[in-house]
Amino acid sequence: MKSCDPKSCASCTSKGKGSREEVVHCKLMSIKHKLIVMSGKGGVGKSSVATYLSLALAMKGYKVGLMDIDLHGPSIPRMLGLHGVLNITPDNQIKPHEYRPNLKVVSIESMLEDTDSAVIWRGPLKHGVILQFLADCTWGELDFLVVDCPPGTGDEPLSIAKLIPDARAIIVTTPQEVALSDVRKSINFCRKVNLEMAGLVENMAGLFCPHCQGFIPIFRTGGGKKTADLMDIPFLGSLPFDPAVVEGGDAGRPVLEDDGDSPFKKSVLQFAESVVGRLRMTAIVKEPEEKTVH
Repeated sequence: MKSCDPKSCASCTSKGKGSREEVVHCKLMSIKHKLIVMSGKGGVGKSSVATYLSLALAMKGYKVGLMDIDLHGPSIPRMLGLHGVLNITPDNQIKPHEYRPNLKVVSIESMLEDTDSAVIWRGPLKHGVILQFLADCTWGELDFLVVDCPPGTGDEPLSIAKLIPDARAIIVTTPQEVALSDVRKSINFCRKVNLEMAGLVENMAGLFCPHCQGFIPIFRTGGGKKTADLMDIPFLGSLPFDPAVVEGGDAGRPVLEDDGDSPFKKSVLQFAESVVGRLRMTAIVKEPEEKTVH
């Protein structure tokens, strides 16, 4: 894979030698796999899925970037305990937050002095900030770029589909029918804009009782798998509901890094393996040179 020097990209832009879209294309050549995490509706835990997928891949030793383009409701910095605005280099490049040496994070929340400010933007402004995240961030060489989109099929996923044509979508749903109905719209959206899908993952698929470890189907079970089969897309797995995930997100401490084991942690790691396995079926995914878990 041919890679570009990010400084060269920035230099071309500042000297008028290339459009920002060309700079984006240049930088994306240094990123092997691009994953867009989408959902048909809010409240299905899409940002949690994007965060834990990114962290699981990083814990396996891959170099990962996590880009939060949920511009009206960014939550990833808080879930990871990241504070403060992003730094800008003298040549106007954005330096992502570094959650760990191989996990970089960018979010609109990290560009606002007042994180409680409402972002009231129309389509062109949204496209512009997504373009800036891709063109001006110092992502460097990455194995995976995970993009957390807002729910629905609006401006943000449209911009990503245009700017990253080789991206793969991961569709997030919960088991109940109201969510499955909306997720079918997301699947049809991907097909209409020629956005290839890595598959579908079912979140909050039930609760393991902390006392007896019995499984409790809060909504129901199997809806995600049935929808994936019906819509003819890969099923990437189910993630159980775990109250510790909610507590960890509020505290900025992802439970994936806690000691001990849990059904949720096992499911997340299996989900990450399913994603990598799916990509191996359609492209070459090399193992990281050194697997590091911190």
